Amino acid sequence: MIEAIGIATAVVGGVGLVIGLLLGLAGRVFHVHVDETEVAVRELLPGNNCGGCGYAGCDALAAAIVSGEAKASACPVGGESVAHAIAAIMGAEAESVERQVAFVHCAGTCDKVKREADYFGIRDCRQAVTVPGATGKMCSTACLGLGTCVAVCPAGAIRIENGVAVVNPDKCISCGCCVALCPQHIIGLRPADKPVAVACSSHKAGKAVKVACDAGCIACGICQKVCPHDAIHVVDNLAQIDYEKCTSCGACVAKCPVKVIHTAES
Repeated sequence: MIEAIGIATAVVGGVGLVIGLLLGLAGRVFHVHVDETEVAVRELLPGNNCGGCGYAGCDALAAAIVSGEAKASACPVGGESVAHAIAAIMGAEAESVERQVAFVHCAGTCDKVKREADYFGIRDCRQAVTVPGATGKMCSTACLGLGTCVAVCPAGAIRIENGVAVVNPDKCISCGCCVALCPQHIIGLRPADKPVAVACSSHKAGKAVKVACDAGCIACGICQKVCPHDAIHVVDNLAQIDYEKCTSCGACVAKCPVKVIHTAES
């Protein structure tokens, strides 16, 4: 009996020793080198994994920053404080980071845009655009109002109001998820400290715009004439703002006859 127990103990011990040796060998063979700098950069990133930086997630961005492929200021969510902290780790000087927020370039609310039909399909903008005319709005560049941007926003910064997506600039983290996924391509980023934006995306002539929507840019050029800083011009039938020149004085907002130029507060 004692001999059997001894044999069993020896066998178990021998097996344990072999497993330990194999695990040690496997650890050496499959060892993955960890870059401490990369780990330090990753810890500074917010962890949203939103893809707003253009990479698959925060791990990928950290690797890109350490390799020199991406700048220390590449994370749109982290902002200037994170950029400075990462630059310090990398031994570089941080660039100034201008906070951006999303803006929906459409004012075609239910009471403004003309309708041709009612839509009862899947409540997803990406699905709706696959059926021509399915959403019923006459303007081909109008916000579909089905809430895809609301669903993908990780910050809860977007809501649907009267048929159009509206961004809360105070909540927006400028990740760019809504910009990337909007099938109408009518969501863009603007400087957070410059709230003036053109709430229209149509490049049709003024008369055609008016037929489809009461709140579309008619390319009249008044905004261009009244701007004291030459910061807004009508290009291809649509007013466009040069934010490097814009001072948010509000002259264009006040004079726009169709009230299609908005500020964050209006």
